Amino acid sequence: MKMPHHPDRQDIQLSSVLYALSDPIRLYLVDVIHKSGERRCGDIAVPVVKSTLSHHYRTLREAGILHVRVQGTQRFSSIRTEDLEVRFPGLLGSILDAYHASGESERLTEPG
Repeated sequence: MKMPHHPDRQDIQLSSVLYALSDPIRLYLVDVIHKSGERRCGDIAVPVVKSTLSHHYRTLREAGILHVRVQGTQRFSSIRTEDLEVRFPGLLGSILDAYHASGESERLTEPG
């Protein structure tokens, strides 16, 4: 299995990060992973088909927001918190705070 490409820290672009986080599904994925830590791709219930979910994960990875680790046939995602904080101090926290304050985080919730 080919290892997924991750941009180097210095290559993470603000416009790419903001674009990736502009989609409600991607923002929800980042919020859940940020709260819970590393998650297996596909374990977060979202109302999209598998191919669309793969697209969302790829967009987040290519923007430099997620790190995807491959273990056998499984893929695990975690937030590149340190890289994002070095590149854009406070950005992710501010976006997630605004996301919670807006009430949008209540629209998609994990079962259980």
